[in-house]
Amino acid sequence: MSGWRSCWPLRVAHKPQGGPSNVSAALAADVLSRVLQGRTLTQALEAVTLNPVGRGPVLDMAYGTLRYKGTLEAVLSRLLKKPPDDKYVHALLLAALYLLAYTREAPYAVVDNAVKAAPHHLKGLVNAVLRNFLRQREDLLEAAKQTRAGRTNFPDWWVEKLKLAYPGQWESVLSASQLHPPMTLRVNCRKGTVAAYLAGLAAAGMVARQSGEDALTLEKPVAVDRLPGFADGRVSVQDAGAQWAARILDVRDGMRVLDACAAPGGKTGHILELADCALLALDADAARLERVRQNLARLGLNAELRVGDAGSPQDWWNGRPFERILADVPCSASGVVRRNPDIKWLRRPADIAKFARQQAAILDALWQTLAPGGKLLYATCSTFPEENAQQIESFLARQADASLLALPPELGNGQLLPDDDHDGFYYALLQRAHAAPE
Repeated sequence: MSGWRSCWPLRVAHKPQGGPSNVSAALAADVLSRVLQGRTLTQALEAVTLNPVGRGPVLDMAYGTLRYKGTLEAVLSRLLKKPPDDKYVHALLLAALYLLAYTREAPYAVVDNAVKAAPHHLKGLVNAVLRNFLRQREDLLEAAKQTRAGRTNFPDWWVEKLKLAYPGQWESVLSASQLHPPMTLRVNCRKGTVAAYLAGLAAAGMVARQSGEDALTLEKPVAVDRLPGFADGRVSVQDAGAQWAARILDVRDGMRVLDACAAPGGKTGHILELADCALLALDADAARLERVRQNLARLGLNAELRVGDAGSPQDWWNGRPFERILADVPCSASGVVRRNPDIKWLRRPADIAKFARQQAAILDALWQTLAPGGKLLYATCSTFPEENAQQIESFLARQADASLLALPPELGNGQLLPDDDHDGFYYALLQRAHAAPE
């Protein structure tokens, strides 16, 4: 995509006036308005055409606004009696308030660009709201902290669940979930060592530290095309917490392995880097499975790829048992919300129970494809117990031939909470008995 025309949204609600900055404001408002109407941020971004130059500012505004949406909505509620009926203008005001409250953008430019991006009949409203914020900035932000959503930037129900699950840690979990996520890399052990790659980064002027057996974390994030050897498969981007999966699964050369919910393929690639195994990468979404193929091609690795529902093995399984299964099941993604800030505003309490039912069905189905003595690693990127420890407790009560194995000491009970070094994950390693129980 190139040229001026390509930076306009496909279905922008109100065509802005002025230069590129106004286009960025309009595009960000268009993206955010779709999220306010229930679309995921990924879906919203796919519906809007962004050129390479304009993409960065739009993404910064969209992610930043969603990260601080609780505070921004609390501020806006004091500046207006009710949110604008026009979702585009509502989103435009939130994005402009984000820039004014949390960035070093020149206030006059933010206001001017927002007004130019507004529809003609609402330019006066946008101008008045933003100028009133500038006059009362500190008082409004302080008042926003009096509401829990304004103080935490999470919905009340989410906060309550975390308080119940982690009475001594819930505040640190919320704080960590507001941080900008670290950029962590996984070094391909087939193509070099962590020490060698650290030296290569240093030679390229990048500072990093080792943060796991195969992991290193950059001091400052960079575009992947700047990473030495990225295109050649020397390194991949993967959170340090996610890198535990392949190590815990303990795959050996020659084993038959199933990665049951494989897309986008980070864990798939890691397993194949560690062992020469016969791996089936399964995913229900053909488009997402294509990402697995692309990732494996970059790494120079091979697996059998198949479209299929992990909960319905009869549609894809040939009857030969697997010695290892990775069940990285669909979940609330509550542990990776700092990478996906739309999640906390789109999820509803009923969604957690829905995910738990789906996870239970997948676990029971996959268990029948596991060889006697084989191991299944259950994994989520969730912090909610219903999807994690409670799910495994119920599974063990249903399956008499299942036992729970110990994890590395660093993982404790399997629940990793988000912190400076990694996102939130849960792991449970299950083994099937060698013989059926009497």
